[in-house]
Amino acid sequence: MKTKFTLLLLCFAFFAIAQPRKKDQIKAMKIAFITQELELTPDEATKFWPLFNAFEEKQREIRQERFKEYMDKIDGGISEKEASTLLTQMENNEDELYNLRKKFVANLKSVLPATKILKLKRAEEKFNRKLLKEIRDKRNN
Repeated sequence: MKTKFTLLLLCFAFFAIAQPRKKDQIKAMKIAFITQELELTPDEATKFWPLFNAFEEKQREIRQERFKEYMDKIDGGISEKEASTLLTQMENNEDELYNLRKKFVANLKSVLPATKILKLKRAEEKFNRKLLKEIRDKRNN
């Protein structure tokens, strides 16, 4: 059953790679990679992926939208007082990201064993390194 599930995910990843959007390709690759690294059972995957996707989306919102706000303010020129306020806002956003991760991990505890939750962080880092290596290799070829 686990092999069939992994095969199904790999097929999904292959199908998604055929799509024109790079973002979708990367997401499919990440799903396949994390599923394989964590050795998710079909039941675990069914519960894990909605939590993970919601976490990633909220994290992306915080980083992208707020970062753009900060850059717009900085590019427009700011006073020392405004810069100090902006730094405080940035620190608050980092706190928000930290709390988001804590909540995500707390939610995962009801879905995955602790060993797989620990493996998740490593799998995310391994995937990011692999992706960067592939991008560098493509640029060099």
